Amino acid sequence: MQPGSQGVKLTNFLKLLIAGCINAFGVTIFLFPVKLYDSGVSGLSMLLDQITPSYLTLSVFLFVINVPIFLYGAKRMGKSFTIYSIFAIMVYALVSFLIMDVLPIDVSFVSPLAGTDLLLCAIFGGVISGLGSGLTIRFGGAIDGIDVLSVLFAKRVGLSLGSFVMVFNLILYTVCGIILRSWILPLYSIVTYYVGANTVDFVVEGFDRAKCAMIVTNKADEISEAIKNNFRATGTIVNAKGGYSKEDKQIVYIIINHFEIYKLKRLVHDIDETAFIALQEVTDILINQEIAGK
Repeated sequence: MQPGSQGVKLTNFLKLLIAGCINAFGVTIFLFPVKLYDSGVSGLSMLLDQITPSYLTLSVFLFVINVPIFLYGAKRMGKSFTIYSIFAIMVYALVSFLIMDVLPIDVSFVSPLAGTDLLLCAIFGGVISGLGSGLTIRFGGAIDGIDVLSVLFAKRVGLSLGSFVMVFNLILYTVCGIILRSWILPLYSIVTYYVGANTVDFVVEGFDRAKCAMIVTNKADEISEAIKNNFRATGTIVNAKGGYSKEDKQIVYIIINHFEIYKLKRLVHDIDETAFIALQEVTDILINQEIAGK
């Protein structure tokens, strides 16, 4: 199934409306007034607003650049994802227009809330715009075309999705520095990008990430029974074979929280000193609610 192909939910539009408003607030109140740049197409739109005629505004570029990108990637990303994303972009563009051109808020030279303090603007602009972007992703869409471009082209150029976005932003900030003939604002924009990216991760993945423990052992039954007596789970036992020794082994697979890691290590090694434990972060645990409720 393609991403976003499960159908459109009307309740998500209200959530995306809030997300788009948050994103627009962070960009127009903290970043745009002091000429700091957001990441991706949003940052490119801010630069184009500054170097083109006055009637070509941020809102115009947000719409005319992003929408074609999402339409181009619609087949790959899915119908609902595309609809959600275009709606979020329209909200972002409209609210940005209202704040900068309609409402009695002066964002011409300084941030209404942080003044000319570039560090405050970079941090709060990154956090708030990252919150809006993260909520948009959480509700089934995206608010910047760079996300679609990374999915479509990252592998073709031999980059991961994150590396593709990073390279795009570094090129963008370099161009900004050359045009402005100053590196202060582009360097602060990198702070905005870093803060925003981490905020998106926290919003999408959560603050309390679970851990997946894979225990390779010859005493899977004993370990599984001990886990049952000490945790609210028994784990899943998977048959395996040693790559070097060719001996039959078993893997106990269990999801725990980070407070339980030390306890699990002691419990496992008390039973099997030679057991091998691999830990990985888990951002989502999806279960069938109907089956789980039986």
